[in-house]
Amino acid sequence: MSRETVEKSRPDAPEQFFEAEAAGLRWLGDATASGGARVVAIVEVAPGRIVLERVGGGRPSGDAARAFGAALAVTHAAGAAAFGAPPDGWDGPLYIGKRSLPSAEETSWGRFYARDRIQPYLAIAVDAGGVAASQLPVISAAVDRISSGELDDGEPPARIHGDLWNGNLLWDARGGILIDPAAHGGHRETDLAMLALFGAPHLDEITAGYDAAAPLRAGWRDRIPLHQLHPLAVHAASYGPSYGDALADAARATLALPAGLTG
Repeated sequence: MSRETVEKSRPDAPEQFFEAEAAGLRWLGDATASGGARVVAIVEVAPGRIVLERVGGGRPSGDAARAFGAALAVTHAAGAAAFGAPPDGWDGPLYIGKRSLPSAEETSWGRFYARDRIQPYLAIAVDAGGVAASQLPVISAAVDRISSGELDDGEPPARIHGDLWNGNLLWDARGGILIDPAAHGGHRETDLAMLALFGAPHLDEITAGYDAAAPLRAGWRDRIPLHQLHPLAVHAASYGPSYGDALADAARATLALPAGLTG
């Protein structure tokens, strides 16, 4: 019996667009056998198209959400070569949504996050009118603080999904399944913060399962706005001033945080 599939295609797809998606799925999937989060199965990938196994529709229970959280912790613990590192074996471009995503080989999370995850999209957002001139000083101050390394906490690079909003977490009868990654080496709190940005079903159960499997450092809830700066900058670049307002608010919350190793 043939399995049901879904095909995504773009005749105008950027170079290696779907190949990058496949590389991210494979890299995340390498951790599944060890208890990591499940990823959608790749049936075929070629320039301009990717065919994936269709995920059966389902609604998560609290138990399934808790199990997904624990599995996500295992995926993160599989690690990455550096902050900003692409999937192992992949030397092509990275993308988040339709936008390019810089790669890096950085030892400081703060330098990487400020330089490669906020600043490129902030510049676009300013040019597009998504961030107002009056908002730029507080956002820039937060970026400078992050770049200084003051909020670094000594955690190693995690193997993160990188675009883990609610729409990229599907559910079937067996639990959660990851799709559409922007996978790279990052901070594990970033995936959890992105789940919180647009809301995920049973989010408290997901985080409880995660924390039980791999305890989060004290104050992680206060750092959610810090880790939302990247997706908010990406959205402000594409979807207008409401995201610029949220970006400025997150920047203010970031400036109020204690230093990383004492937080």
